[in-house]
Amino acid sequence: MVNILHIETSSKNCSVSLGTDGKLNSLCEEISPDFKHSENLHTFIQWALEGAELGLEDIHAVSVGKGPGSYTGLRIGVASAKGFCFGNDIPLISVNSLYILACPYFNSEYDFIIPVMDARRMEVYTSVFTSEGNPVEETHAHILREFSFEKYRAKKVLFIGDAVEKIERLFMETSQNLQNISFSHSYPSAENMIPASYKKYQSHDFEDIAYFDPFYLKEWK
Repeated sequence: MVNILHIETSSKNCSVSLGTDGKLNSLCEEISPDFKHSENLHTFIQWALEGAELGLEDIHAVSVGKGPGSYTGLRIGVASAKGFCFGNDIPLISVNSLYILACPYFNSEYDFIIPVMDARRMEVYTSVFTSEGNPVEETHAHILREFSFEKYRAKKVLFIGDAVEKIERLFMETSQNLQNISFSHSYPSAENMIPASYKKYQSHDFEDIAYFDPFYLKEWK
């Protein structure tokens, strides 16, 4: 039996889950406009452990949402994950936060799933996945312009994330037909990390705890 603690703090959603053998055991999360992750994270971890009736000594690995996303949120989540791994001598796993947004919709009716996270102003963090979950475009920062995502607009597409309002406004100004495009405002959840983390655990796809840093994507200014 493999128990993995999952931490996702790249957005306004402070999210913690416990997965056992790749299945959800317990979940504790809260969306906070004020980014209260430093106040809530360790309480949520305690509650998730209690909900799963486990102690830290029962955890075999910690998985963290590595970003991109909020600089502060990522630092808090990664620092906590590394601390638990160091203190308990267990491996560290990381999962891309855009993948966490997209993966619940793999093998759905959409041709493409495009996660978009707010990067301030008219910029988003994004990547593109096929319905099967294969990456078409790797994670990158994208400045929204008139023809952004143009080659996908005629397809059946789901945009998901906390920046979908930016995409929707842009498309309404520049496109005549949006009937194939869906928008879902959402945040990455630790619940959706569980299958990918378990797969990485089984293949020993671990991070170097001493040198691992969040995937900020852009330099801090």
